[in-house]
Amino acid sequence: MNLRFKAAEFIGTVAYVGRLPIAPGTWGSLAALFAWYFLKPSISDPLFLLINGAIFFIGIAASDILIEAWDDTDPKAVVVDEWVGMWIALYLVPHDIFWGFVAFFLFRIFDILKPGPVQYFDDIHSATGVMMDDVVAGILALLVTQSLLFNFI
Repeated sequence: MNLRFKAAEFIGTVAYVGRLPIAPGTWGSLAALFAWYFLKPSISDPLFLLINGAIFFIGIAASDILIEAWDDTDPKAVVVDEWVGMWIALYLVPHDIFWGFVAFFLFRIFDILKPGPVQYFDDIHSATGVMMDDVVAGILALLVTQSLLFNFI
């Protein structure tokens, strides 16, 4: 195995979390939630977005390599897309584990059920499609989470 593939596998599977045999997307989302919980207090909101944007583009590159290597247009082991989607859903959420889990739950619902535009991007069989369906699911989860926060806090 070459270094390029190994780096893509490490990034794409989020340090091999995506290799867990049952519900890798859920585990990838949980990894992102716990990383947010521990990292977010020490980074500003603009930096949080900047980091997530960088992860998005790195995720496209890693996904492209893995799609080709594994001959699979949407490998389930690739969970960097869940990470990006979760961090979008968590944007501006108060640093509170309850609200973090609300965003997590909503993100997973949108990611699994794939309503409307989420399904549209899921049907794009490329590295961009792999990443974008979770971006859109994250945006939908963000909107619902922020609406709940507005009404309940």
